[in-house]
Amino acid sequence: MSAPSTPVAGATAEPAWVRRTLIGSALVFLAGFLLLPLAVVFVEALKKGLAVYLAAITEPEAVSALRLTLLAAAVAVPTNVVIGLAAAWSLAKFRFRGQNVLLTLIDLPFSVSPVIAGLIYVLLFGLQGWFGPWLKAHDLQVIFAVPGIVLATVFVTFPFVARELIPTMQAQGTEQEEAARVLGASGWHILRRVTLPNVRWALLYGVILCNARAMGEFGAVSVVSGHVRGVTDTLPLHIEILYNEYQSAAAFAVASLLALLALVTLALKAVVERRMARAARLAVQAARKDDVAARGPQRSNAVGRPRRSAYAQAGGAAHHAPIGGALAAPAP
Repeated sequence: MSAPSTPVAGATAEPAWVRRTLIGSALVFLAGFLLLPLAVVFVEALKKGLAVYLAAITEPEAVSALRLTLLAAAVAVPTNVVIGLAAAWSLAKFRFRGQNVLLTLIDLPFSVSPVIAGLIYVLLFGLQGWFGPWLKAHDLQVIFAVPGIVLATVFVTFPFVARELIPTMQAQGTEQEEAARVLGASGWHILRRVTLPNVRWALLYGVILCNARAMGEFGAVSVVSGHVRGVTDTLPLHIEILYNEYQSAAAFAVASLLALLALVTLALKAVVERRMARAARLAVQAARKDDVAARGPQRSNAVGRPRRSAYAQAGGAAHHAPIGGALAAPAP
């Protein structure tokens, strides 16, 4: 007789007032530190009317800053996709000396201040830097020009793609690539037909994060740009200049463009996260179905084999027993 089941409170069960307090505190924090500043940006941008707003975002310097921001992101994101994919594939699929060193180098932009990164490029490519005389002799300019902005953007956004791909590739293992290699597939064919389809959502997620950081980068770009208005100013730098000149309406108008780009990026990020979760659920369901299908024949064999064996033994005993067998009574 089974013991009556008694409800047991879970380890995370809390009183209703505790749950409401925690949820309310989180909502107040989000509203005060995220939603309210975002709303203030758009309110201040439209405070003096739509005509002032449109004039601020269509002036030549703002258009040039927007173009340079998109250019830096358009160069930095594909570059980091290629480098990050190669680094993640090397770390997740192979074993070699210096893996920890490579992983540390990938995380370096996270631990170094962007301002320090910009100063490093100034020391390397400035007029008084290591490569400055050679660049000047060949009439090339990196610092205070577009190449320096692109290099600084590439540096600060480098880890995002690789850091999203490494755990995904490690979780998938190397079985599929090894099977494709045994079947005669080349390395490029394995990458294009086996590896990339399995990591496409993680790759897209890393691209979105990389693009968001590239468009909003301020510290490193501020050091290497030189603040040449209309030439080397990105959107964050242009916003700073307008605000320092007490053109608050224009500054908030340009900031609203950056906020809209951030909201679009956030929406894409949410869609990709939903797709990734759905792909993970489908993978788990498929694995469970395969496991059930694999265990089904084994279970049936394990249950059916003794029955057939007993039946065969009984049949064999009846076949070899004399007529009457054990059921026939002995003759008196």
